[in-house]
Amino acid sequence: MRSENTPFVGGPLDGRVLPVLVGATGQPPKSYEIPVPNDDGRPPTVHVYRRVPGRVGRLGLPSGWRYEYDPEGQAPGPRTLRGLFRRRSGG
Repeated sequence: MRSENTPFVGGPLDGRVLPVLVGATGQPPKSYEIPVPNDDGRPPTVHVYRRVPGRVGRLGLPSGWRYEYDPEGQAPGPRTLRGLFRRRSGG
């Protein structure tokens, strides 16, 4: 698989540029989770980063991606089509 050097902004990885695997479309994942182990035996702390457009060119088109720290730390759940085919009530 191909990887792309992606900058991280905020959180414990602020200022670092790490290689991130890209998918078949050439884009990195929408969220990136970094588990940090705890010394006292508790489950690891998970830091979540969200993908945002990187540099914006003259025409307003993004060139590359970067990850920004999400202090809420909730990774998105799996996407489903259930919400698209829901019956609407009323007329």
